[in-house]
Amino acid sequence: MSITEAGTSRFVTVGGVKIHYNEAGSGPALVLIHGGGPGASGWSNYSRNIEPLSRHFRVLTPDLPGFGKSDVKPRGSAMPAWYATKMGEFLDALGIEKAHFVGNSLGGMVTLRLALDRPEKVDRMVLMGPGGSIPMFSQFPTEAIKTLLFFYDGPGPSLERLRGFVKDFVYDPSKITDELLEGRMKTALQPHIVETPPMRPDPTAKLEQLWSDPRLATVPHETMIIWGREDKVMPIDMSFAYLKQIPRARLYVLPQCGHWAQWEHAEEFNSVTAGFFGVGNAA
Repeated sequence: MSITEAGTSRFVTVGGVKIHYNEAGSGPALVLIHGGGPGASGWSNYSRNIEPLSRHFRVLTPDLPGFGKSDVKPRGSAMPAWYATKMGEFLDALGIEKAHFVGNSLGGMVTLRLALDRPEKVDRMVLMGPGGSIPMFSQFPTEAIKTLLFFYDGPGPSLERLRGFVKDFVYDPSKITDELLEGRMKTALQPHIVETPPMRPDPTAKLEQLWSDPRLATVPHETMIIWGREDKVMPIDMSFAYLKQIPRARLYVLPQCGHWAQWEHAEEFNSVTAGFFGVGNAA
C-alpha cells in the first residue's frame, strides 16, 4: 500500500504548542526536519523520501511551528533555540528516548542546536545544507535567502514570486512542477501563516550563529553534512566551518544539485542516508 499524507497525519501538543507530523514505518526513530522556504512542510520537503526510508525506520516528519498544519511560532522566539526545544519536547511527548535526524536548511540548524542542547536525544544526524554557518568566499545572504525572508512583504506572496524562489532551490528548474508550486502556495497562504510569517526578520528575537558556538568542538555525534555543489541558497563554502569544528563530521557533495538534495537526487540521498544510519539500500 502506498503511503499518503492523510493516512500518516498526526498531531501532538508540546508545551501548549500543537505540532502536526506525519508518521510511517517502524524500527529506529528517524526525524526529518524541513527547511524554511515559503509553503514548506515536512511532507512537502520529504515527499520523495518518506516511503523508501519507512521500510527501515519509524519516520517522523514534523511541521515546525509556523509551517504546515502546526501552530504559529511566538514572536520573539530565539532562532533556532526555540525550535530545538520544541523538537526535544516532541520526542519526549512521543516517548522516544533517542532518534536519528535529517535536517534540511533551517531543519539542519534546528537539528544541530538540539544536538548541542540535548545530545542524549540525538543518535546520528544528517545536516543537509544547514543554516547557521558562514561562507568562506561567497556573498551572504544570497538573493534566495532575501526572497525567503521578505516573501510576505512588498507586493506580497504570489505564485510568480514563489516560482522565482523555488527555481533557485534546484539545479534544473525545469523539473519544478506546477503541482509542487500550487501545493506550496496553498500552504503559504494559510491565514495564520500570512499573519505571522515564521521567517520574517524579528528584531525582538535572537538569531544565533551556530558556527561560532564553542560547543561544536565537543559534539559527540556521527555527523554527515550533505551539500549540493550548485546550492544557490546556502553556498557550499558554508559547509567548511561546520566540517572543521564538528569532530566526527564528514562531507558528502552531490554534483549538479542545488539546495534540495533529498528531492533532486532522491534515490542516491535515500541510499546514502539509510547506509549512514546503519541499514541497507533504501532506494
